[in-house]
Amino acid sequence: MSGKTEAKLEELGIKIPPPLTPKGNYAQAVKSGNLLHLCGHIPLGYDGVLMKGKVGKDITAERGYESARMCAINIISTLKTELKSLDKVKKIVKIVGFVNCTDDFEGQPAVINGASDLFVKVFEERGVHARSAVGSNALPLGISTEVECVVEIEE
Repeated sequence: MSGKTEAKLEELGIKIPPPLTPKGNYAQAVKSGNLLHLCGHIPLGYDGVLMKGKVGKDITAERGYESARMCAINIISTLKTELKSLDKVKKIVKIVGFVNCTDDFEGQPAVINGASDLFVKVFEERGVHARSAVGSNALPLGISTEVECVVEIEE
């Protein structure tokens, strides 16, 4: 099934990769009422390589932004798998973004804008959300960013 949101992705030149699979004892998404809670998504690139590094030491904030954007693309992949049509996304309610960064790095919001900007471009008004952007001394597998979200869906 392809709809308005899928057409928007095509217009933006964004390809949706296959969905990620859980790496532990958890689900990619859990539905409760009309909310879909998505697990933290990692920045696995189209080439199958993880985007790694500590922002402020190994990589720039701009590269961190691209990492967060890739997390959001992987979230959209999970949403497509779960909902079949992205038009069933009523609202991106909240995202939480984690940035693997140095102790003195203060640009976490700018890095997580990589995810926020993508959601707004793809879902337009439905993509405007509440958000937390948190710095971390390390993330799993050495990744640069991790993003999770809560989505309101149409029944």
